[in-house]
Amino acid sequence: MHAIITGASRGIGKELTRQLRDEGHEVSATSRDHSADTQLDVTDPGQQARFAARIKGKPVDLLVCNAGVYLDKNAELGEFSAEIWSKTLATNVMGVFLTVQSLLPNLRLAQAPKIAILSSKMGSHARAPGGSYAYRASKAAVTSIGRNLATDLEREGIAVGIYHPGWVRTDMGGPEGEVSTIESAAGLISEFEGLSLDTTGCFHSWDGQIMPY
Repeated sequence: MHAIITGASRGIGKELTRQLRDEGHEVSATSRDHSADTQLDVTDPGQQARFAARIKGKPVDLLVCNAGVYLDKNAELGEFSAEIWSKTLATNVMGVFLTVQSLLPNLRLAQAPKIAILSSKMGSHARAPGGSYAYRASKAAVTSIGRNLATDLEREGIAVGIYHPGWVRTDMGGPEGEVSTIESAAGLISEFEGLSLDTTGCFHSWDGQIMPY
């Protein structure tokens, strides 16, 4: 299996890369800087085009859209700048769509291609505890993108899953997180393996729980 993972320089993306490689899979790991195999700023159409050109004709069995930012953590209501909104939506929403868009030709070459979009229960419409407005809005939006991609790509045989990785002990999640990166990544990989056209459009947590949209 050939997998591509965005945002693979640290945290969940780095651990997903490690575990998949340990299982013998080929992984193309990308990050905004040079700390992963390939530099890819998911918000940059030029970098997206160059990366797609580099792997033209190579099947992609699994695309994991993991790159994301959480810039408004613990921000007060008066602290939400236009820059926070624009950067959050650019990375967490537009970046996911541009990545899928640019790599569709590679996914179409695979036998049973899958797209895994890392969202969060923080974007669920069933929850409204307040705060983190930009992050919550971005995750609600990317969940919607995932559901609609599942509808449009089902006819092409491409399955799309949306996943909540848990409250993970990472730079983003903080040291109080309930789940380690090892646990989250292992659970997510199990979920990716179970993704099929029968379950396309699902929103699951890392441990298999069905999440409310």
